[in-house]
Parts: sequence; C-alpha cells; structure tokens
Amino acid sequence: MLLINSFLFCGFVCLISQIILDNTKLTPGHITSILVVLGALLDTFHFYDRIIEAVGGGALLPITSFGHSLIHGALAKAETEGLLGILMGMFDLTATGIVSAIILSFIFTLIFKPRN
Repeated sequence: MLLINSFLFCGFVCLISQIILDNTKLTPGHITSILVVLGALLDTFHFYDRIIEAVGGGALLPITSFGHSLIHGALAKAETEGLLGILMGMFDLTATGIVSAIILSFIFTLIFKPRN
C-alpha cells in the first residue's frame, strides 16, 4: 500500500503542476519556485514529515522535498547554533544535491552540443 501511496502522491503533485501550467501564464520556473516554497511552508508547520510517514519515499521525489530539506536543515541547526545556524543548516542537507547538479551540468555541457 505504501508503494501505491507514493505513486499517487507524486502523481498528484505532477497533476497539480500540469494544471497550473496549462491554465495560467506561469512558466515552469514559477511553478517550481511555488512548489519549493510550498514544501518549505509545509515543513515549517511539521506537516511534510507527516506526509513522508504516510506516503514514504514518494514525498521525497517531487520538488517540494527540496523546500522541505532547506527548512528542515535550517530549523535543526538553528536549535544548536542560533540565528547563524539557520543559514548554515539550510545547505547541510542540500549541499550534495546542489554540487552534484552543478558538476553534472558542467560535464554534460562539455560532452553534448546545444542545438541552437
């Protein structure tokens, strides 16, 4: 059942994103930003952790989990380090993903040619 719930949650996030994209003049960048902020807001009020418990890894795949990771790390570090911990903790959980995206983007630009 957990597998089905994971699939349905990811599908629901994609469905909502596609509906917004089709029916508004928002760009994919706008929608991505909205979903990151939504994930951050849900984690601020501890709802995203409940979603993760209910649907499992399916809640960690959409872009909403990036906002969750940013705020989760910031709040955890703020408890020990104070106000400066907010900035430090924000990048603790997400640093690996950000660095790997930058490095892989650089490697792929060396390998592939742009079409236009």
